[in-house]
Amino acid sequence: MSKIIGISALYHDSAAALVIDGDVVAAAQEERFSRVKHDASFPATAIRYCLAQARLRLADIDAVVFYENPALKRERQIDAFVRSAPHSYKAYARFARRIFVERDDIMAMLDESIAKIDPISPFRGQLVAGSHHASHAASAFYPSPFAEAAILTVDGVGEWETTSISRGAGNRIDKLKTIHFPHSLGLLYSAFTAYCGFRVNDGEYKLMGLAPYGTPRYATRIRDSLIDLKADGSFRLDLSYFDYLTSDRMFNEAFAALFDGPPRRREDPVTQRHMDVAASIQAVTEEVLLALAAEAVKAAGVRKLCLAGGVALNCVANGKILRSGLVDAIWIQPAAGDAGGALGCALKHYYDTTGAPRAATGQDAMRGARLGPAYAQELIEDELKKLGAVFEVLDEQVLIAATAQALAVGETVAWFDGRMEFGPRALGGRSILADPRRLDMQRQLNLKVKFRESFRPFAPIVLAEEAAKWFELEGESPYMLIVAPLRAEHRKPLPPEAETKTGMDKLGLDRATIPAVTHVDYSARVQTVDRERNPRLYALLRTFAQLTGTPVLVNTSFNVNDEPIVCTPADAYRCFVKTELDRLVVGRCVLERKKQPPRQIAAPQPVRAAAGAQPDDSIYTLY
Repeated sequence: MSKIIGISALYHDSAAALVIDGDVVAAAQEERFSRVKHDASFPATAIRYCLAQARLRLADIDAVVFYENPALKRERQIDAFVRSAPHSYKAYARFARRIFVERDDIMAMLDESIAKIDPISPFRGQLVAGSHHASHAASAFYPSPFAEAAILTVDGVGEWETTSISRGAGNRIDKLKTIHFPHSLGLLYSAFTAYCGFRVNDGEYKLMGLAPYGTPRYATRIRDSLIDLKADGSFRLDLSYFDYLTSDRMFNEAFAALFDGPPRRREDPVTQRHMDVAASIQAVTEEVLLALAAEAVKAAGVRKLCLAGGVALNCVANGKILRSGLVDAIWIQPAAGDAGGALGCALKHYYDTTGAPRAATGQDAMRGARLGPAYAQELIEDELKKLGAVFEVLDEQVLIAATAQALAVGETVAWFDGRMEFGPRALGGRSILADPRRLDMQRQLNLKVKFRESFRPFAPIVLAEEAAKWFELEGESPYMLIVAPLRAEHRKPLPPEAETKTGMDKLGLDRATIPAVTHVDYSARVQTVDRERNPRLYALLRTFAQLTGTPVLVNTSFNVNDEPIVCTPADAYRCFVKTELDRLVVGRCVLERKKQPPRQIAAPQPVRAAAGAQPDDSIYTLY
C-alpha cells in the first residue's frame, strides 16, 4: 500500500493532502486550523489532521512531496536579479541575506519540520521536491472524470513556468507547451488587482466581481501596450510597465499613466474609472484564456479540458470557455490555487513511482471537495456546552423542515455539516445560506454578516436537476467555478431610468426573481447540488423548493471578512455570535441568535471602508 503526503507551503495558502494508493483521502489548508488567512507557514496541523483522518502515524508514510522545486525557483530568482541589475539591488539584498546569511535551505527546513510532527513515530520515507506546474496539472487531471484530456495550468509563476499545456491519458501526463517567467497572465491580473486597491493573492476575485459595473474602455490600451497575444495563445508582456523584476512593486508610474491616474488607496472610493479598469483587464484575460483553451485542445487532440492554477479560479472566464464551443466538457480543480498543489504533487508521485493504472470511472475523485475534518454529534454538543451556547438537538427531518421554513421567512442561517471543504469555496459544509428572492439580501449579508464591500456578489446553489431551468448552463457545476447567465424567463424588466445608471448605482435594482444572487450583468456563479455529493444540503434545497417554488438558495462562505472559513464547532459559534446571523445549524444542533446569553453576543462589527483592502502590490514572497 502506497501512502503519500503532499504539501504546499512558504508562499501562501499552505496545505497538506494524503493520497493512499491513488485515492484522495484527506486535504486541508493550514489557515483553517491556525485562523490566519492565507497562512503560508509549514502545514504541521494540516498534516496531523491528514494522519488522524486515516489513523496513521508519520512512520507509516512512504513519501512526503513538496509541491515545487526550490532549487529551480532559486535559479529563476537569481537569473531575474542578474538580468535586471542594477535596478534590482534592493530586492536582491533581501534575497541574498535570506539565502546566504540566514542559510534558508527550504528542503532542510522541511525535513526538520516534518521530524517535529511525530517524534515518537518518526518519518522514515523519502522527502521529494516536485514541480509547481506539474503539481497543478496532476491536481487537474488525475481526480477528473476524464480518461484523457487537455490540461491547461495558468498562474503567477512556479519555478520558471507561468503557463503550461499538457495532455493527460490514463496514468500519464505529458507536457506539450509552456510560457516562462516573466511573461505571466497571473502577474498581469495581479498588477491590476494592486492598482485597484486590493491585495495581491487575495483580492483578484474582488477585481473580477467589480468588472461587471464597468465598461472595458481600456481593453485596447492593454492589448496595444501591455500584452502581445498570438493566435496560439502564447503572449509576451511589455516589462517596461511593470516593476516586479526590480522591486517589491507590481507596476510603475508608466502603468498608472496608461490608466489615467494613480493607484487607488484604502480611503479612496471605488470610482467608475476603477470599474472600467477592472472590466478591461477581465475582458483581456478572457480573450487570452479562450486562445489558450483553443490551443490546448488542439495540441492535445482531445476536446475535454482540465484547468488548475490560480487563474483557473476566474469563474467568469471558465463559463465563457464552456459556452465557447471550443470544448465538449470542462473540469476545474476546486482547490485550483497553490493549496491544490499539495494534492497534485502527491498524486503525481504516486503514478510516477508505482506505474499503477488509473481507473477513470466517469466520476470525479474529489469527493465533492469535502476532504477536511468532520465532528461527531457528541463532540459538537460538548464544544457548544463549554462555550455556554444555548441550543436544541432536533431529529433530522424536523431540523431540515425548520431550517427551510426559517430561510423562507427571511432568516440568515449558518450551516455547518460534515467534512470541511478543501479549496477557497464553501460548498455546503461551512456555508451561510439565505433566501435569494429578497431584494435586500445581498446588501444585508455584505454589511451585517460578512462586513465587506457592498458590491461583492453572492453565489446561488441550485438543485442539479433544476439548474438548466434557471441558468444557461449545460451539465453540472458542483464546485462553484463557473459563471452562467440567468435564463431570460427569470429576469425582470428594468424601469426606464435604469438605463442612465452607472457603476454602483446599478445595485439594488429589482432585475430578477432571485435578485440576491443575480449580478448586475444577469450572471451568477452557480453551484449545482446533487444527492450523492451533498445529501443533507440537497434535502434542505428540496424542502425549500417545496415551500417556495424556488430550488435556489444563497450560499456564501461561513466566515467574516479577513478571516478564514470556520473549521470547528467552536469556530462556528464564535463567528455566529459576532455577526447578525439569525440561526446556526451545527450537526443536529440548532441555535437561535435571540436565545444566546447576552454576554455572548458581540456588538456588530463596524463595516470596513467601502474602498476595500489597503493597497499592497508587494509580491516579494512570490518573486
